[in-house]
Order: sequence, then structure tokens, then C-alpha cells
Amino acid sequence: MSPTFPVGSYAYSHGLEQVVVDGDITTADNLAEWLNDILWMGAGRTDGLLLAAAHRGEDAHALSDKARALAASKERWEETIAQGRAFSEAVTGATGVPLDPMPYPVAVGVAARQLSLPTAEVVKLFLHATMSNLVSAAVRFVPLGQADGQRVLAGLHGAMAEVAEMVALTPVDEIASFVPGGDLAAMRHEELEVRIFRT
Repeated sequence: MSPTFPVGSYAYSHGLEQVVVDGDITTADNLAEWLNDILWMGAGRTDGLLLAAAHRGEDAHALSDKARALAASKERWEETIAQGRAFSEAVTGATGVPLDPMPYPVAVGVAARQLSLPTAEVVKLFLHATMSNLVSAAVRFVPLGQADGQRVLAGLHGAMAEVAEMVALTPVDEIASFVPGGDLAAMRHEELEVRIFRT
């Protein structure tokens, strides 16, 4: 889950760029609230559930179909597919063990099975990487200072651990998402004329 692992996460803002353009995120506190919602009610929770199910050995093809179906916008679909493909290619290149391209959280769950790590630990690391990327995007685009960015990330550590523990024990059939503001921002970002991020 290192930021240097070549999945291209730096190119994605998960709709955050649109929210910043709209003027809804201008401070570290705004950012923390938005990211907390993503963690508990959005892609943090849903991606965590998909990863946990894949890590437990559930059918990766069915989980991949579910991941694609849950992408609320074209850009979110492209984000999970492109990062999943890049992750699979990097793992295959590094280990020599073929990993089929799949949506990002499913690919991580399948690959992490070989590491003998607890499911909740893998989910927590995945969520930390996701939140770190979004904080980095905000530091560059809001802009926020590095200290504010680190304060936001540190403030989310407890939530990341709680969400990871919860999804590790939750059946994937209970998957749900409710972040309409984030989903609408991701949809509107598709038509943003000048943009830095792909999503």
C-alpha cells in the first residue's frame, strides 16, 4: 500500500476536485468531514467490504461484478478498473504469480491472501492508502499546508481502524453506500472543463 506502488493513485481525487471547485472544501475541517463520510458511508466502507470478502476467499469474479455495479459514476468506474489493472500488473511483475485484472479492492484482497495477515489489518492499510492519497490531493489543490494535511490524516486513524474491524466481520451482501454529495460531485467532475485529476 506504499504510495510508490505503481497504481497511479496520485491521478485520482475521487470527486474531491469538484467539491473544492464548488467551494465546499476550503479548510482542513471541511476536508476531515468529507473524508469521514467517504470512510463510513461511501467507498471506504464498500471498498473495504469487497476487499475483505476477496481476502476471505469469496468468488473474485462475483465480487468484481459487484464492484463495477457499485461505481456511482463513469469516473469512479474507471478509477477502480484502472487502479486494479495497474495493481494486478505490478503484483504479477514483482512476484511472477499472475493476478488477473480486477477492480482495485478485489485485486488487493486476492493478492493479500498470500501474506497471512488478518483481514482487518489489510483493510486498514488499504483505507490508509486511500485517505492518504485524498489528503495529498487536497494539500495540492485546496491548497492546505502539509501540517494541516497530516493533522487530518491523523484524525482519521481511529475511524479507519473501526471501519476496517467492522467490514472484516460484515457479509458482503450487506454492502451499501450513501454519500449522495460525493457521488454527484464525481458525476459532475466528468464535465469539469479544466481539471488536474482524472476523477
